[in-house]
Amino acid sequence: MRQVITVQDVPPSGELRVPIGTIITSSAQEVAAGRGVRILELPEDQLTALAPPEKTIAIGADHGGFQLKEALKPLLEGLGFQVRDVGVHDEKPADYPDLALKVAELVAAGTAARGVAIDGAGIGSCMAANKVPGVRAALCYDKASARNSREHNDSNVLTLGARLLTQTQAEEVLRTWVGTPFAGGRHQARVQKILDIERKYLKRAPST
Repeated sequence: MRQVITVQDVPPSGELRVPIGTIITSSAQEVAAGRGVRILELPEDQLTALAPPEKTIAIGADHGGFQLKEALKPLLEGLGFQVRDVGVHDEKPADYPDLALKVAELVAAGTAARGVAIDGAGIGSCMAANKVPGVRAALCYDKASARNSREHNDSNVLTLGARLLTQTQAEEVLRTWVGTPFAGGRHQARVQKILDIERKYLKRAPST
């Protein structure tokens, strides 16, 4: 019996991998298109089970970061992570806040332990991602800043500037960021103060 994909099966972003021949309802296709979700039909032997969140990294980029995103995905896979690619999937113009939001939401929801957002300079993606409660995004430009953002700040989203780093430099930054644990100790109290500020300014949606 062929699998049937309905609206409830469409994820908030990224990709939906299904066996070849799967029935996808028209409403599911519309929702997927609206969310920017790519539906990939693959042979059964190419379908992989979802990795646990701690082994999952979300990655996204606008058109300016597309090529670097594609170059960095094999590195992450080689380090043992499953990559959740939320787009873009070509170099057509795209808005960096949309892609940074998709990455940040997966991290905030706990679907991915960490995320990587890439645009031309990395600054805008960092600003956008940090608007999502629970996200501590850091723009890193060398191994020292990557290490510091993890050891001291427990950053969970890395933003990169594709026009400011070579591929080799970006790989070094990413490898350092992924491989550096949070130091805890005195830094935990300071990260807690960041969380306290976040809670202070969280506003509930007005009742209607």
